[in-house]
Amino acid sequence: MKIGICMTLFLLGSAQAGWGQTEERFAAPGGEEKAADAPENSYTVLGATPREEALVREQISVMHPEVLPLRVLFVPHWKYTGATKAFRLHVPTGFTSAMFTHLASRSVFIDADRYVSEDSLGYWLAHELGHLATNSVKENDAERAAREYRKRLKEAGKRNVR
Repeated sequence: MKIGICMTLFLLGSAQAGWGQTEERFAAPGGEEKAADAPENSYTVLGATPREEALVREQISVMHPEVLPLRVLFVPHWKYTGATKAFRLHVPTGFTSAMFTHLASRSVFIDADRYVSEDSLGYWLAHELGHLATNSVKENDAERAAREYRKRLKEAGKRNVR
């Protein structure tokens, strides 16, 4: 249990260790500076394949949430279950989750071994962004906010098909 908590805290604490922040800009390790308000720099995606990271960034960009996460973490199932215990995630009996949001750190944890498809990733990511938008752990509140995000994803999908 202590190892899981330590690993989770380490992941959260070191998420942006590779970036040096100065005033209104982020300095990349190579010396390249980018504006802090650029959407691609406003959150970190960790543990994802390049395809998964691109997909998450694209979907979040399309959903255009009011509150962005600080980090999106793809973690193997064993780390995910450790994080759910460390953060005392309450899932109703008989249910399971493939993602959860820790509101205090604005982190979205994704069980990399359990999400099914690109569509399901967007569907459930909208729900987790709904938790951030409402700053609520209540599922109904998150679903209310997620409806608008899902609508935006669906509209973007229709535009790409044409």
